[in-house]
Amino acid sequence: MSRTAEGLSAPRHPAKDARVFLFHCDDYDVARIRKIVGTAMKELGLHPSGRTLVKPNLVCAGEPFAHAYTRPEIVEAVLGALQEAAEREGSPMTELAVGERCAITIPTRFVFREAGYDAMLERVGAKKYCFEEVPQVEIPLTHEGRLRDYVFTPEPVAKADFFVNCPKFKAHPWTTVTFSMKNYIGIQDDRHRLIDHDHALNRKVADLQYIIQPQLIVIDAIIAGEGRMLTPIPRNMNLVIVGNNQVAIDSVACRIIGLDPLSVEHIRLAHERGFGPVSLDQIRLGGDVTVDEAKQRAKGFQVGLVRVEKYFEGTNVQAYAGPPPASATDDYCWGGCPGVMEEVIEVLRLADEYCDRKLPRIHLVFGKYEGALDVGYGEKVIFVGDCVEWDGKIDGELVQIRSKYVERENLDPHDAKHKDVYERMLKMANKLRELRTKPYIRLEGCPVSVGELILLLAELGGINNPYFDRRAVVGFNRSYLAWRATDAWKRLTGSKYQVPGPTERGAARPSVTPLASSAREDRTASTHEHASSETSAE
Repeated sequence: MSRTAEGLSAPRHPAKDARVFLFHCDDYDVARIRKIVGTAMKELGLHPSGRTLVKPNLVCAGEPFAHAYTRPEIVEAVLGALQEAAEREGSPMTELAVGERCAITIPTRFVFREAGYDAMLERVGAKKYCFEEVPQVEIPLTHEGRLRDYVFTPEPVAKADFFVNCPKFKAHPWTTVTFSMKNYIGIQDDRHRLIDHDHALNRKVADLQYIIQPQLIVIDAIIAGEGRMLTPIPRNMNLVIVGNNQVAIDSVACRIIGLDPLSVEHIRLAHERGFGPVSLDQIRLGGDVTVDEAKQRAKGFQVGLVRVEKYFEGTNVQAYAGPPPASATDDYCWGGCPGVMEEVIEVLRLADEYCDRKLPRIHLVFGKYEGALDVGYGEKVIFVGDCVEWDGKIDGELVQIRSKYVERENLDPHDAKHKDVYERMLKMANKLRELRTKPYIRLEGCPVSVGELILLLAELGGINNPYFDRRAVVGFNRSYLAWRATDAWKRLTGSKYQVPGPTERGAARPSVTPLASSAREDRTASTHEHASSETSAE
């Protein structure tokens, strides 16, 4: 079921005339950013109407994660620009809302508050959607190369008529970068997000593009994030990047940091499927900063793609990574447990400056590893993830770890279950008790979550646990109880959380035509030549 609201044209997204604007902005002044966004909207001929939804990146917030999320000043400015445009053009919005699902296990209510969004939304008069607290509706997929035939997304996303994506400009340890397209991981709740969040993560992100496409993208690159996703290194780039096409804006962002956009799988796939151009020759650029000037600001920008063995060199952690399941196209699981472990250690380092010193000598094994483990007396081994496999001896005991990986075709989103944060805590407590009497344990999950590994390693090393930070624990639990109470009430009143079958779609529903193979090859060759000439010029 789809609809075209009164006054709204038929689906026409993503925009074919791809435009990207680079604006200088060296502070988070709301009025200044609102003027920038308003100027770009006029240039693009955009005016919101119908159900208008803004999606920031609120993966985490609070003091340890100060540069991980889209600042509220950016979203306040965007909301103001939308209101001004709607009033000026006489195109009423039936709803103006901001929605997100933050990092799994954490209540989105808590992150909204910690990030300073609650007060801002009340001031502006916009609605708030915590995506794990609304119905999840089914979206069919029919394109070639899809991971599965349907996915679930929050109802407000499916019904949006005018969609605005407001990501943070960051590196990512699983997908190289997280700009606008990768921000879609937050349009699924926990149970559905974890499906295909493995070696196929880039393909998952590309598939999610079929749910919705934005008419407007505004990237917070005033203070960008290098190297990591949850605890990025702040980089003053002093940019607000605005555009009307996600592939185009992500491609420009890649070029700013010296990266070929076709080397990022989710961007390449979306380009090949007709979502937008990657070549600068096919993108109209504007604003008051050139791409070359932006590249100077980002010179030496650190992306997040580091193999886990290399990452832990020189620490008390020895990592061993074998290939993921045979169905994978890579020999390493970039989208799963190894990257999760890297993020976990960075979070713990922020929570406790003596983290590396406190951690005992431990061994982490990922994938199908066939080599020897260099385990000393009393040292512990942790086999991580569903797909881990290993045969050998530990402390003289024959150990056989077998894969519990469930192939993709055997995972049905209709049957996905939520795993509660306190349930995860209890599971880790049991694993810790097991580890006190055995030299090794096996952790199940695909992937094992950040929260679970934080709980395990913090206890194992006597490291300050951010989940138990006194500054946050009251607010976290208050938000958690409100979330679970809301969920329980809806169940009691007969509201369905997961709604299968056809669903109402808004005007932001995409309509794309894949590139012909010959055109794709020509554009790919042209883009690689352009990237080579850029590298030579540098």
